[in-house]
Amino acid sequence: MANLTSDIRLAVDSGAVAIGINSVMDSIATGKAKLVIASSKNKPGELSDIEHVAKLADVKVIVFDGDSIQLGTVCGKPYSVSAISILDQGDSNILNETY
Repeated sequence: MANLTSDIRLAVDSGAVAIGINSVMDSIATGKAKLVIASSKNKPGELSDIEHVAKLADVKVIVFDGDSIQLGTVCGKPYSVSAISILDQGDSNILNETY
């Protein structure tokens, strides 16, 4: 089993992702999201909203065990990231792994 954090970073660096709640929700609504990763410590209701919309669109959601600052660090960003959606996995195997 691969390491989720290294797969996230590789997907961010070599593929295409949408970052932030609004961008993630838009990518789900437009059918571009292939996978969603959301921080387990989002504002109340945000995680459940993402999970609900993703379920309707048949998009898998992985809950990242950490806050948005930690997810931002994994993504290589100098700011907090509450959620990302994978649009293109790039060189990672994130879409083929089970977490």
